Amino acid sequence: MAALPAAKGTSYQYETQGSFDWDNYLVESGSIAAPQSCFKQSFTPPLNEFKLNMKIEAVDPRNLTSICVASVVGMIGPRLRLRLDGSDNKNDFWRLVDSSDLHLIGYCELFGGLLQPPLGFRMNPSSWPAFLQKTLNGAEVAPAECFKKEPPTPKCNEFKVGMKLEAVDRKNPQLICPATVGAVNGDQIHVTFDGWRGAFDYWCRYDSRDLFPCDWCLKSGHQLQPPGQKGNPQLKSSKGKEVPLSISLPTSNTSGNSGSKASPSLGGGAGKSLHSNSTSPNMADSKPLSPREAESPLVTVTEPDTSSPSAATVCVFVNHGCDCGMYLQSRKICQLPSQFGPGTIVKVLREVVQTCIDSAIHEKQVYNCIQEGSGKVIVTANQGNKTHTKRLPVIDKMSSLWSFIERMLEDLGCCENLFTSQPLHGFCPKCGRSKNKTEDESEKLTKIIMKRRWSTESLDSQKGSKHQKMRRFSEYTAEASSTTADPKPIHKLGNDPLEWSIEEVIHFICDTDAALTPHTELFRKHEIDGRALLLLNSDMMMKYMGLKLGPVLKLCNIVEKLKNKK
Repeated sequence: MAALPAAKGTSYQYETQGSFDWDNYLVESGSIAAPQSCFKQSFTPPLNEFKLNMKIEAVDPRNLTSICVASVVGMIGPRLRLRLDGSDNKNDFWRLVDSSDLHLIGYCELFGGLLQPPLGFRMNPSSWPAFLQKTLNGAEVAPAECFKKEPPTPKCNEFKVGMKLEAVDRKNPQLICPATVGAVNGDQIHVTFDGWRGAFDYWCRYDSRDLFPCDWCLKSGHQLQPPGQKGNPQLKSSKGKEVPLSISLPTSNTSGNSGSKASPSLGGGAGKSLHSNSTSPNMADSKPLSPREAESPLVTVTEPDTSSPSAATVCVFVNHGCDCGMYLQSRKICQLPSQFGPGTIVKVLREVVQTCIDSAIHEKQVYNCIQEGSGKVIVTANQGNKTHTKRLPVIDKMSSLWSFIERMLEDLGCCENLFTSQPLHGFCPKCGRSKNKTEDESEKLTKIIMKRRWSTESLDSQKGSKHQKMRRFSEYTAEASSTTADPKPIHKLGNDPLEWSIEEVIHFICDTDAALTPHTELFRKHEIDGRALLLLNSDMMMKYMGLKLGPVLKLCNIVEKLKNKK
C-alpha cells in the first residue's frame, strides 16, 4: 500500500497502480483528448488544504434540500471523502475541494437555515440537537482558506463522440479512470470506461464534476487507474507475435462502448470488480439508451435483456384504495391501470417506479427517495426546466423486485399493499381501506373545492343549512391548504383535548403557532384527532408524517405543554 504525493504533509492512503502515459495512449488508439473548455474544472487543479477529521457543512447527497455536518474521513489529491455525522460509512461520498456543496461551519446559521440530521440518522431524531452540540464541541473546524471557488460552467456541451477524458468510476468512486465519450444527447454524455465491457458506464450531464481533462490526475496528484488491459487487448499474429488491436472510434451518437472493447484481466491491480451484468453481450453491439429515450415506454433498458431470471414475466397489481402516503397524489394513483404487466422484470420495474415519480406532488422529492444503483433501468424526474436521470439497482430475481418495491413503498410512506403480486379484494388489512374505495376523503374534498371554484353562482344560489355547512367546510379546507391564509375555526375548542376532532386539532395548532399552518394538512391526511395528538412523538412525525426537524421540535413542545396542562 503506497501513499500518494501529499500536500503539506498529509498522506493519502490508497493503493497506487503505476504510471499511465496519455500521449502514447492517444497515439496508439488514434484518439483525441477532449479540450479543457469542455469541463467544469479549474485549469490548474485546486490545492487541498483540508486535514483528516476536520468538520464542515455539506449538502446531503441523498436529500439535496438538507445541509448537514460532515467529517473529512479520506483524501486523494483535491478530492475529499466525506461522512455525514450521524450516518455510517455505507453512505460516504466524494467531493472536490472547490465544490459548491461544501461550506464553513456556521454557513446555515448565517443564512437563517437549520442544520438537519442526515437521511438515515441512526439515533432518535429528538436527540439530534444534543448530538449536534456534542459532535461540534472541541472539534477541528475547517478554516475558510480550505474552501475554493467553484469553476464556471461551460456555456454548452462541447463534447464529441470518441473524445478521451478522465472520469470517476461511480461504482468505485475513489477511482478515476481513462474513458471515452460514447454518445452525446443534448446536455448528456455517455461515459464509457476504456478496457471494460460496459458494467461501469453511465450517462451524466456535460458539466458533471466527475469528468476531468486528460492529465488532470497527473497535475493534481490523484492516481489514475489504468484501463482494463490498458485499453489495448492483444492478439497473436500468424508468426506468433503479439500485435495490438486498434480501438475504433464511434461513428455516431448511437454507437456503443467503442472505447471499452477489451475484457479486463481480473489479475493485477485493475481495481474494478465486475458485477453480474458484465456477462451481457459487448455493448459495442447494442444501442445505449439516452435519457430522452428512457422516458419512452417502448424502450426500458440500456442493454439486451438476456439473463433468464430477468426474462421471466411478472405482474404487479395496483390497489387504488390503499393509502398512497404524503408524497404521491391520490388522484393520479386512482387513474393508474389495475396492473403493470405481464412483462419482464426490468420492464415492469421501470413502469412501477416511473409511475410513482410521475404521480408525485413534487417529482424531485420522490426521485430522491428512490434507491440508486448500477442496473439496466433508468428513471427520470423533472424539476423546472431540468431533467434528472437515475439508474436503479440490478434487479434480476422476483424476490429482488418485491424487496425493492417494499422498500420504496416504505420510504414513500405508502401502504405496503399499494403494489402487490395478487389483486387485493375488499378490505386492506394493512391500512384499513377498501379496494373498491376509489375516492378517499382527499378526493372528495378536491371535488368539493373544484365545484365551489367553477360553480360559484350555483353554490351561492343554494339555500338551507345543509348547503351553508358544506360551503363553510369547503371554504375552511381550501384556506387551510393554502399558505396564504389562516384556517378559520369551525367552532370553539372543547376543554378536553382527548375529545377534539381532527379539525379542532388543526385549529389548535394554527392558533398556537401560525408558522405551522402549512403543515396542518398532514394532520388531516393522517387523521390526527385529540387522542392521536397526545400520542405523537418526534419519531412518528419525522418518519411517518415526513416533517422536518424544525416543525417537529415546535410540535413536540406544543404537545408537551398540552399534556402538562391536562
